[in-house]
Amino acid sequence: MIVSLLDTDLYKFTMMQVVWGRHPQAQAEYTFQCRTKDADLRPFATEIRTDLDKLAGLRLTSDEAQFLRAIRYIRPEFVDFLEHFTLDPSQIEIRSESGFELRIRGPWLATILFEVPVLATINEVWSRHHFPLTPEREAEGVRRLEEKLAQLQSASVPVRVMEFGTRRRYSQTWQDRVTERLAPHLIGTSNVHLAQKFNLKPFGTMAHEFLQAGQALAPLLSSQKFMLEEWMQFYRGDLGIALSDVFGFDAFLTDFDRLFAKAYDGCRHDSGDPAAWGEKLLAHYESLGIDARFKTAVFSDGLSIPKALALAERFEGRIRTIFGIGTDLSNDLGDKALQIVLKLVRLDGQPVVKLSDSPGKAITDDAAYLEYVRAMFAH
Repeated sequence: MIVSLLDTDLYKFTMMQVVWGRHPQAQAEYTFQCRTKDADLRPFATEIRTDLDKLAGLRLTSDEAQFLRAIRYIRPEFVDFLEHFTLDPSQIEIRSESGFELRIRGPWLATILFEVPVLATINEVWSRHHFPLTPEREAEGVRRLEEKLAQLQSASVPVRVMEFGTRRRYSQTWQDRVTERLAPHLIGTSNVHLAQKFNLKPFGTMAHEFLQAGQALAPLLSSQKFMLEEWMQFYRGDLGIALSDVFGFDAFLTDFDRLFAKAYDGCRHDSGDPAAWGEKLLAHYESLGIDARFKTAVFSDGLSIPKALALAERFEGRIRTIFGIGTDLSNDLGDKALQIVLKLVRLDGQPVVKLSDSPGKAITDDAAYLEYVRAMFAH
């Protein structure tokens, strides 16, 4: 199922590079959550375990190392490190006695790459048993894909789409097929392996876990600014899209002062109403005296092509837009895809949490800490 160490999202490597350079001793803990009601993964626990154990055999090839070295902001010394890096599946604990539980513990540097292949594996096992690729299902998937392609081709404004579907894909081969078909109409893909294979730009921002980690590395109320500063100092102008919803968008804008707003190229939306988010972001730039037409808004929360088209039309000429579309591209064959996540919940023993502008998205293993954080960021 996982064909390469690069068969993951770019931002796992860019975050890993900061961990390698700044926090190599940090200890992390991740937990899995299935948001799909009544989805029982317990019967497949052994099969999932068997497939995840195969991750230990992945190695960075010389061609893959060369591909990474050609990316300006990937440091040669970090690629040297990756050439000797292996995943240790023994750091993944799966329990299925009373429900499907999956937890990952170990050095942050050693475990940070697990998230995407673990989720992709669980999705593919689930699809294999519940939605096998019959000729009818394949035909429906192709029909839907061609319909999306036609919508993109007939758009009245530029729609910059990034393929963003690795963690929620139907299967590796289906994502490969979709990406190849859409490649001429994509600005890139988050999947590094597919970027190399189809000569696409590997695209990524930062993920929630990076900003969450700040809760264990700095005082809570200044943790978001601390991590935004650390990212900015490490990448020195590259990878300039800031994720905006770790403590909610209002808390983000309080921290996203004129220095950050000028230094970062733009922001990414990942929860709450996207149109309202975009309008509020524009108002924030205006209040700081910054021309938003030279900034970028990246939308990535449960997008479809029609939703992306509507947002592109709304913000055309006001701010540059990019659309990271995942499940709607990589897992749309007519059946409801699983809603699953794997989130950082502790760093160095300290609980960390992601609040959200969408109800039900907060994840933690410490309810008291969650309430404490909510209280600290309450308006």
